[in-house]
Amino acid sequence: MAIIKITAAAVTEVMGAASPNKTTFYFDADLTGFGFYRTTAGTGTFFAEYRPIAGGPKKRIKLGRVGTLKANEAREAARKVIAHAGLGKDLAKDRSDERASVTVKTLVSNYVEEFVATNKKASSAEFYRTMLRKHIEPRLGSTKAVALTRVDVQRAHASMSKEARISANRSMKLLAAAFVWGAKNGFVPDGFNPAKGVDLNKEEGRERFLSLDEMAALGEAMRTAETIGFEAVVSDAKHAPKGQRNKMHPCITGAVRLYMLTGMRLREVLHLRWDEVDLQRGLLFLPDSKTGRKTVVLSAAAVDVLADLPKIGVYVIAGETAGLPDEKPRADLKRPWATITKHAGLPGLRIHDLRHSFASVGAWSGLGLPVIGKLLGHADAKTTQRYAHVDADSSRRAADAIASQIAAAMGGK
Repeated sequence: MAIIKITAAAVTEVMGAASPNKTTFYFDADLTGFGFYRTTAGTGTFFAEYRPIAGGPKKRIKLGRVGTLKANEAREAARKVIAHAGLGKDLAKDRSDERASVTVKTLVSNYVEEFVATNKKASSAEFYRTMLRKHIEPRLGSTKAVALTRVDVQRAHASMSKEARISANRSMKLLAAAFVWGAKNGFVPDGFNPAKGVDLNKEEGRERFLSLDEMAALGEAMRTAETIGFEAVVSDAKHAPKGQRNKMHPCITGAVRLYMLTGMRLREVLHLRWDEVDLQRGLLFLPDSKTGRKTVVLSAAAVDVLADLPKIGVYVIAGETAGLPDEKPRADLKRPWATITKHAGLPGLRIHDLRHSFASVGAWSGLGLPVIGKLLGHADAKTTQRYAHVDADSSRRAADAIASQIAAAMGGK
């Protein structure tokens, strides 16, 4: 805790410093009860503290975020709150009563916008918005948060599961997290969480490693796609063209090759910009991967793929808006990927399986798990342990090499 004179300049100085190791409070030297705090994530919030009844416990009411609310505006708001408290009016209770009437949709939306969007990656916030829009809102959105029951939630989960079993589980975890946050912020009673303890769908590992023959089939399908093309699916209409073939743009097959040759994630390739590519040194500099800033070391084969791709816009994998002022990255590769895997005889293969295959080849080749983890950009070594069983052959070769020398020294067979 620190006591300072809260001015625009003082707040700017505090917010410009390195993020604190724990939430730090700053109280105003002139107006008792007025202050702001800064979290470990670097965000700041103005607040006012007061006693609604003489001798009673202190209460704290949030006034607004630093940056959204100016220091002089926050001071005036705090002065009003403290003055109302002196007259016996508890603004915190009024706000709590108002919050208690929020719907499930509002609760989850507030959690996403006020907490997730501020403290986590933008991709996480967007994923949660999708879960809210597609699964939670249609089934529970209009229900008052404080009136929601576990039976309501379990039934909603069963309904979601008919559409998408994994997304149904993710939606439940989002809902449970929103209620935990809601209890901390006065939207629901403390400890009230109807989404806690809901029976979730069983999830099994979906790891898939391509064999060398399957990789060859995938490569042949891509060569066909970009050279002569696949035969178009036409209607049964009398005058429909016969034998028409559709070629795929080299950016599509190029993207698939990059997945296979680098082990990168879906969005890491689709969002890759040309100004993040250094072909001369064979490096990619990703500013915001799943695990933060990341440098990808390129093989000679991957460099060749990038060198052959046409430069249409700012993104390496050109989308529909490539070259336009409001250019956006390509959203996905679902349709072309389905076509390629169908002709390769690999139905059900996911793009993410190419990442697993990249790692499995590394394990077969005798590379250690730490090296594989570094290439994949794993933040936690435990994540790479999933490939330990694939690494058994290389471990056996190492054991044989060591043991053979020891046996020879001992004079054994």
